[in-house]
Amino acid sequence: MEIQDKVVLITGASAGIGLVTARRFAEAGAKLALVARSGDLLAKLHDELMEQGIESIAITADLREPADIKRAVNQTVQYFGHVDILINNAGQAAAGTVAEVNPDDFRQIIDLNIFGPLLLMQAVIPIMREHGGGIIINVSSMVSKMHIPSLSAYAATKSALNMISDTARVELAPENIRVISVFPRLTATDFQKNSLSSSIHRRLTSNSPMPADTPDLVAEKILNAAINEPEEQYMTD
Repeated sequence: MEIQDKVVLITGASAGIGLVTARRFAEAGAKLALVARSGDLLAKLHDELMEQGIESIAITADLREPADIKRAVNQTVQYFGHVDILINNAGQAAAGTVAEVNPDDFRQIIDLNIFGPLLLMQAVIPIMREHGGGIIINVSSMVSKMHIPSLSAYAATKSALNMISDTARVELAPENIRVISVFPRLTATDFQKNSLSSSIHRRLTSNSPMPADTPDLVAEKILNAAINEPEEQYMTD
């Protein structure tokens, strides 16, 4: 898809991969709906983009809350008229062994990592149908294809997202709605530190079998995925 003047809704846009991705799509000429829980950081990014002449809207929302999801999509459509690309980037980890992971933490990341993207897809699909098509990019993780101790809960949520994406890709293809899965590796952001079990962050990072990529690399791959529309986008070609 040509990115110039396309309306792109990005979740988790206030920091990390989402922040850099928003900047890359802005450079490509997109119009941006920026969604995140961190209102102050989101406002800072919005001001930065507006100063550069990038048309954008900042929407503070908790994507574990269905009402917030509906409001975010409605505000985007009210402002821009439609949505061309949805980037489901927001997510959180809950680390811990199978024997010890906190079930309440697991439930929280299920709401954010699975139901959040699902409800956003359900909200934008009718809009994309009416507009003649669109792209949905779900940011998964290479963890979903591996067996890393202490990351079973997070991997399970991303595995579920993979299956939702794979099935939706087949279901929506006749309606010109393309669904893409992106698979970052360990990325040099505060994501691990912000997990619900952050006390083991250092151990997970030091023991990870994956190299740490920069957010810039991941953002570039997400942009490439939007342009070239592969079914799956990895960090290496």
